Amino acid sequence: MPATLLSSRPIERVWGRRALPGWAGGMAAIGAAPIGEIWHEEPSGGDAALLVKHIFTAERLSIQVHPDDVEARARGHRRGKDEAWFILDAEPGAVIGLGLAREISPQELRTAALDGSIEALIDWRPVRAGELIYSPAGTIHAIGAGISLIEVQQNLDLTYRLYDYGRARELHLDDAVAVARPGRWRPPPPPREVAPGRTVLATGGRFVVERWTSGAAARIDGAGAELLLIPIDNGGAIDGAPLAAGQVWRVEGEARIEGDGELLAAYPGAAARATLRRPA
Repeated sequence: MPATLLSSRPIERVWGRRALPGWAGGMAAIGAAPIGEIWHEEPSGGDAALLVKHIFTAERLSIQVHPDDVEARARGHRRGKDEAWFILDAEPGAVIGLGLAREISPQELRTAALDGSIEALIDWRPVRAGELIYSPAGTIHAIGAGISLIEVQQNLDLTYRLYDYGRARELHLDDAVAVARPGRWRPPPPPREVAPGRTVLATGGRFVVERWTSGAAARIDGAGAELLLIPIDNGGAIDGAPLAAGQVWRVEGEARIEGDGELLAAYPGAAARATLRRPA
């Protein structure tokens, strides 16, 4: 089948929520452990290049960093971890920490992590629903409280914590300082529309993210590279199956989408694919 619905798995996190959106169904109940992430995975397993999560925050995540491909392979992993966040909802005043407000040395970074002054060094940025933020590996970052988002990342479950606001969780100072780029965040090129209903949100890193807003029927050519489709809301269909918020679909070969609804499309590579989508 060209289009496959990925399975969903809830993950408990100390900073997560006990009440999730309606589409999450029975994944979390009031009084249960908070759910911070829902992972969308291949039903048969395997080592896909990309992983998609839905993330829900009631508290700030740790100040953390991920290795790039070179640093990850030196530590025995297949790939590094670029990631991108599409903001679904943000409470008033919600922020994401992205890079530092100024360049510092590795020793200054270690000292700031130990004494807590790193919290004031982080470049905290307000966020709003509908924006996408691309965070390359090596970027020091922290997702704030009161945010629901879709995370697209290289498929690596490896986080080095620099600071955790006094929580009783392990820090990874040696590895974090070694892989971090302790300076300002470098944004990707600005979004651009490449065809009606097709806007490229992020390029230049290890994967591309696009936003599709067309209500017309279309054929998707997913051959030649991993392609993930992520509904932002309910509406439309893929190969006759309803598209709904909370899903992630893998497309291999050709698939047909039709009807209303907005999607994110994500695939490995630094540049947008010129022939990704064509009219029916």
